[in-house]
Amino acid sequence: MTKNKKGFTIIEVVLVLAIAGLIFLMVFIALPALQRSQRNTQREDDLSRVLTAANDFQSNNNGKSPWDDGAGQTNTNFVRRYIDDTCGNDFADGVQYTSCTGDQFRDPDGENYAMTAAGRADGSAVSNFAAKTDGAAGWVMNDTDFNHTFYAVTYASCGDEGEAITGTGNRQYAVYYVMEGGAISCNDNH
Repeated sequence: MTKNKKGFTIIEVVLVLAIAGLIFLMVFIALPALQRSQRNTQREDDLSRVLTAANDFQSNNNGKSPWDDGAGQTNTNFVRRYIDDTCGNDFADGVQYTSCTGDQFRDPDGENYAMTAAGRADGSAVSNFAAKTDGAAGWVMNDTDFNHTFYAVTYASCGDEGEAITGTGNRQYAVYYVMEGGAISCNDNH
């Protein structure tokens, strides 16, 4: 009398384990990119928030740009009064670093944002912007390091790939942010 036992063969078990391993590997590879994408989406939302706050600042200050305090820096009250009232202002090398006691205006990875007036697109650029190599009008962002900094350029609107196109006056500005991974996001008030 022969018994026929039903069960899985070793080949079937190995095949199932291999498929499960491939699925796990695909998730393991895709998860960091998905998380980076989610953080960058939050940064784009924060960039829009900065632009909205700048528009409010202009409305309440007779059209004056928050990035033109006469000394080429960000207005000291802009972040504290229009973006996050838990933030103080520290300046180092012309950059306004926000010192927040709350978590309303921090990068998704927990770092404080910084904000700097990066120059004017009409010819007086400073620090992180330089003349385009082809000599055309406008300015191109050189600093592609992810460093939690918003760069504001007055007399500008957004162009392609980090380019600030010359605008028509000091009421026009573009705000740039270098995203994690090196992509540059821009928003302007046009």
